[in-house]
Formats: sequence, structure tokens, C-alpha cells
Amino acid sequence: MTLYLLGTGAVVSDPHRTTTMLAVEEDGHLLLIDCGGDTVQRLLTLGLDPSTVHAVILTHQHPDHISGFALLLEKLWLMGRREPVPIYGPEDALDVARRAFACYRTEGWDGLADQQWHPVPMEPGAPVFADSVFTVTATPVDHPVPTLGFRIEGSSGAILAYSADTSRCDRVAELARDADLLVHEATGSQPGVHSPAEEAAEIAATAGVGRLVLVHLPPGTTDEGLEAARHWFTATEWGEELGVYPLTADDHAHVPAGHLGSRTV
Repeated sequence: MTLYLLGTGAVVSDPHRTTTMLAVEEDGHLLLIDCGGDTVQRLLTLGLDPSTVHAVILTHQHPDHISGFALLLEKLWLMGRREPVPIYGPEDALDVARRAFACYRTEGWDGLADQQWHPVPMEPGAPVFADSVFTVTATPVDHPVPTLGFRIEGSSGAILAYSADTSRCDRVAELARDADLLVHEATGSQPGVHSPAEEAAEIAATAGVGRLVLVHLPPGTTDEGLEAARHWFTATEWGEELGVYPLTADDHAHVPAGHLGSRTV
């Protein structure tokens, strides 16, 4: 399994970051998580073929996570994608994406791929889909609109968890239990809305993950901001724009002792 960070920024971030978007690939299957920007351009930059997108996952309906949805469908059509596009997420996120796309006159887009809309229940451990490569589950997190975090288990045995936008939420620790990598937002301390890096690290330590990568980063993010987080969980890092993160099932069996900070967890 390989994680690609197509973007790592918050709504407004530093000039070198775009909005947070993820792609996950295993055995030729490509999952796209959120599309608040030009996902096709980012996939092409990383040498990935957008027309092979296996499924699109929308975490919630805020513009920085779905405003590029119509552009994604247009580009897939122009690139020759004809197979249906499965789309998963909270019902209201799907509704916003569907209504936004309906604003465009697409009746002349001969061969436009059908959109297959799959609402995901807002409940812990909700099944999203399972096939020969991926098993995907979801859980609600703490954000002003219905938002889901996701857990992706590959046939290789590798496990990735993504918090989506959330303030500190114990359900994320359960979602990420024993994952090889947790991608967690770190916009800053905004109770009920967003998390700072330190709280994301607390969740990572509780969950026993192998590695923590922080995204949805605000302007002015510097390495100094990692110090507090690494007191809780030393294997913490800022997400790298267009970063590539290979995962294997043996990345960690248990959290090595050195991964926990000096505080009691």
C-alpha cells in the first residue's frame, strides 16, 4: 500500500501547500480521498493515472474538501473514463457534491461516466466497501458538519487511518487502532472544529500506531510546532506536499517503546 499526499494545507495555508487531499494505491487500485482542489493535476504530478481511480471518498461537505469534484469528473470524462465512478461519504456531503455538479450543463458530454452514490452511515465502524484489495470502514468525528474518518486495510495487511477534519476525538483512536500510519489533521486548537498537533499525537499514542503524519496545516507551520507533539509520540512529522509514503504490514507489530513520550498515556 502507498499513500500519496496530494495536498496538506488548511483552507488557507502556506504558498507551497494546497488543500488536504489523499490518494491510496495498492495492487493497481487507486482510492481518492477528498477533492478540494485539482486532484487530476496532483495525481499526474505524482505519475498516477487518474482514469484508474477505483473510488472517490468524501469526508465532509466543506468546500476545501469537495469543491474540485465537478472538475474531477470533467477531467476524467475528457481523459476517456467511461466506467462508473463510485463515490462514498456522509449523505449531506454527497448531496452537496451531486447538486453542485448538476449546476453544469453536461447533456453534451457524450460518454460521461455514471456516478454511483453510496451514503455511509454516521456510526462507529460503519462499513464503506470491501473488495479483493481494500476493506474500508468509517466513524464519525467531531466537526461542525457531519464528517467521517476512514480506516483502509489492504490485502497486503497494511493499515492506514485518516482522521479527516476533527477536534480531539477518542473515536479516532479506535478507528486507528494498531494502524501502520495515522494521517491526522493539525490545524490548531479549535474545540469542536480542529485539533492541534499535540492532541493528534495523544491520539496516535493511545491508538498504538506506527507513525503519525500531520496534515491540514495552517500558515506558518514550522518544525518548532512538532516539539509538544513529540512529547506524546516521537514518530510524528508534518505531512510533505506531494509526499509518497509506502506502507507494509510489518512497519510495526506494536508501538516501540521509544515512540511514547515521557508523559503517561
